[in-house]
Amino acid sequence: MNERTEHAMNSTPGDGRPTTYDVVVIGGGAAGLSGALTLGRARRSVLVVDAGQPRNAPAHGVHAYLGHEGTPPGELLATGRAEVRRYGGEFRAGRATGAERVGDGFRVTLADGERLRARRLLVTTGLVDELPDVPGLAELWGSDVLHCPYCHGWEVRDQAIGVLGTGPLAVHQALLWRQWSADVTLFLHTMDEPDEQQYEELAARGVGVVTGEVAALETRDGRLHGVRLASGELMMRQALAVATKLVPRAGVLAPLGLEPVDLEIAGAVVGAHIAADPFGATEVPGVWVAGNVASPMDQVVAAAAAGVRAGAALNADLVAEETRRAVEARREPFSAQMEREVCEVVLGERRHGL
Repeated sequence: MNERTEHAMNSTPGDGRPTTYDVVVIGGGAAGLSGALTLGRARRSVLVVDAGQPRNAPAHGVHAYLGHEGTPPGELLATGRAEVRRYGGEFRAGRATGAERVGDGFRVTLADGERLRARRLLVTTGLVDELPDVPGLAELWGSDVLHCPYCHGWEVRDQAIGVLGTGPLAVHQALLWRQWSADVTLFLHTMDEPDEQQYEELAARGVGVVTGEVAALETRDGRLHGVRLASGELMMRQALAVATKLVPRAGVLAPLGLEPVDLEIAGAVVGAHIAADPFGATEVPGVWVAGNVASPMDQVVAAAAAGVRAGAALNADLVAEETRRAVEARREPFSAQMEREVCEVVLGERRHGL
């Protein structure tokens, strides 16, 4: 890229916005905002595109995030947006539907047809939790139906907790939740029956086991009242732990050839993610990912940390590109001068018959 092209990329229209941003961040959760904040403090032009659909919206508070323990998710994001704006970051409400490479950069298309230009992309679109198909379960998601004991275990400590068995990790899940309550029941539901050793472990920890499928969850005054079995029996429970299928919001990356790959835990496929190196770089040069789209098991604090790492790596990549181009630009005048001097010497020799 020559100096004229470089200037064109960094030029601004009449409203003062860049025609091409250094980085467009797709997704305005903890990972995206942390990446944008890091880049803004590195004096990069950054635009965050956010569809306003955070994964943890149903939760009452963010937990295990030092200094932000119990902060409502919406409040944390509002604070983060204000901090990004403090360093010149911009925001665009909307959903990115696709991204494609254009020259040395990228073009991002939004659902309303708007197109954005960027030198680099940071995708932090998160994931969707696909819930087990049990009537009444979705309505209680994030309140009495939970998935992560480190996120919600303290809030339901010592309550009557059920664990819905839907896969091979259900026994591990039940034993884990036993740390927060002595009253834990594993509903086998659609999972394979535990083996002899697993039954012994559950019994040793006092975890009850109920056979048969779960037909529905029943509520009272908007709270979980019990688990109704297909047999008709009602088991009183105050909270129900479930395993969700972790589906990344990665459609925007498909035009670039980036597709989700299976995510396995202890030999069981629990969902999918976009593969990347420890700093978030994908196999497509210029495209980084961070947060749950890349690492579905990350809590908010880990997603934020991943955003910082990706932001720093992005800036380093841009610095390397700019340095290379600066060196090329510096060499060009010297090369032209040397060519002129050689031509003058040759011409002089010819004039003197040498």
